[in-house]
Amino acid sequence: MSGKNLPPVHQWNPDYCGDIDLRITRSGVWIYENSPINRQRLVKLLSSVLRLDEDGEYYLVTPVEKLRVHVDDAPFVAVELEVHGRETGQRLLLRTNVDEVVIVDRIHPIRVEEDRISGEPSPYLMIRDGLEALISRPVFYQLADLAIAYHQNQEKVMGVWSCGDFFCLGKTS
Repeated sequence: MSGKNLPPVHQWNPDYCGDIDLRITRSGVWIYENSPINRQRLVKLLSSVLRLDEDGEYYLVTPVEKLRVHVDDAPFVAVELEVHGRETGQRLLLRTNVDEVVIVDRIHPIRVEEDRISGEPSPYLMIRDGLEALISRPVFYQLADLAIAYHQNQEKVMGVWSCGDFFCLGKTS
């Protein structure tokens, strides 16, 4: 479950120590000094102390240090979908690239942004404390296969149900 056994980074208020040459790509690869971090355990550790602050910047935070990192899009990627039940009674679980499992619900909603020029969707899942996961294309296609039509705000939309709530994936044409 999301947030389980994670350090209380939201309670820590260390001084800002500067930027670190760490970048998280749109595909979820963590790059330190232009080299990918291939040790998954290290990526998981770093992700556990990642925080999005009110200034819109991402930081690695410990009780004594706060280092800014660059995130290209979202810090996580949803890479796997598990479905329990059907339609309005279903429950959707998504696993991220750092093995956090999140149940799609009101606290962890799905949202979809559309590129203004291409119209291409970018779907996201709220993971924890303002940190989101970009939903990978294969997982988004799985969600699209589960989508049903629904009238929302006087518009017909396509979306999925999870934990009794409807999450819009896009408008119908």
